[in-house]
Amino acid sequence: MSLSSPHLPDPAALLDADTAHSSVYNDPDLFEMEMDRIFMHTWVWVAHRSQLPEPGNFITTYVGKHPVIVSRDRKGAVHVMLNRCRHRAATVCEQAKGKTNSFVCPYHGWSYSLDGALRGVPHQDGYDGLLDKAGLPLVALRVEEYNGLIFATFDETIEPLADFLGGARKWIDLFMKQGGGWPVKTMGEHKFSFPGNWKIQLENTTDAYHFPIVHRSFLESVDEQTEDMLNFLGGEGYVEDLGNGHSVMVMIPELVDLDANLDEPIPERFTELAEELSRDYPPEQVRKIVRAVGGSGFNLNLFPNLACSMAFFRVLRPVAVEETEIRHIAIGMDGGPVCANEARLRLHEHFQGPMGFGSPDDAEAWERVQKGARGGEDVRILLNRGIGHEKKREDGNLYSDVSAETGMRAAYRMWLHMMTQGDAA
Repeated sequence: MSLSSPHLPDPAALLDADTAHSSVYNDPDLFEMEMDRIFMHTWVWVAHRSQLPEPGNFITTYVGKHPVIVSRDRKGAVHVMLNRCRHRAATVCEQAKGKTNSFVCPYHGWSYSLDGALRGVPHQDGYDGLLDKAGLPLVALRVEEYNGLIFATFDETIEPLADFLGGARKWIDLFMKQGGGWPVKTMGEHKFSFPGNWKIQLENTTDAYHFPIVHRSFLESVDEQTEDMLNFLGGEGYVEDLGNGHSVMVMIPELVDLDANLDEPIPERFTELAEELSRDYPPEQVRKIVRAVGGSGFNLNLFPNLACSMAFFRVLRPVAVEETEIRHIAIGMDGGPVCANEARLRLHEHFQGPMGFGSPDDAEAWERVQKGARGGEDVRILLNRGIGHEKKREDGNLYSDVSAETGMRAAYRMWLHMMTQGDAA
């Protein structure tokens, strides 16, 4: 399929201010346009700094549909490179993560250094001096980092990462206070796929409306104090459009800044943890650690593929028009108390772990959206919740109540901008 084909879908005809056409979930041509116009031309999250603690560390992941390697070289610089040998295109690394001195293609043995430079070519004399190794490194992507979050892009012309994140940077800084005074680190992950379009997941982490319905079984599994805290619909929370498709959904306003209100009583569910921490830490630090263990009171959604979701990272990867891979990455305190990190892991397992309450319930809902959207082709998807009382802050950001679909509308505005910005040329 050529992207210049006159038969391509018209994104502008599929979206208006408060509805979307069902084909945004199931049109294969539209999906291919998204992979080209969005994922090839924006900043895509690829790793957290703690996943590459030492020279030689690497992980493998994807930018859109492209396999990439994220590595830290001997001088400490981070590189993101296409996972494709320059000879015959074989991937040069199949491990999810590890530590190495080089990447070697298993097909003909071409080897690359941690920064992607081509170092070795077996039997090079067969090229009769026509092979320029210096001109054949692994294809490099542009890389930038903000507060431990590492992003990459294929597009050398787009704005710096800090400008792209814009108003979301403040919220990233708040989210990273979950280190409790230590740096945040990743503590393992699991992944799964669901038979649905990637935008269904993009919408979900800015959707508080579903929480008491889909996650009723989870709410029945927690203590009364926690259930009251999570009964946030109708509360003082809000959803705010942060620009560039990013948004924040504040569910528990008193847990936005984990360093504030340290004099508040410690929740009953953390009493034993506080007692254990008190053996090694002064009271004020115990309160700070305990608040960090409980996680932030908001979901930060970074267009197009990362959610800093209360206490973990949720990463989406579009696999096909009706298949999306989700990774849930647990985070903790790098150098912090073992008991505190164990408590964070138990909380993560309870809701978003492989056997937790959250993932299966969410995945069932997402699958049903995809299935239902195949019927009633001309029936529009509603995105209008909260639009009637949406307001604008002094900085121009739109916001509405916590159950509003303001975050979805923000993401779709960016989606439409990126899908159409070249059409007028």
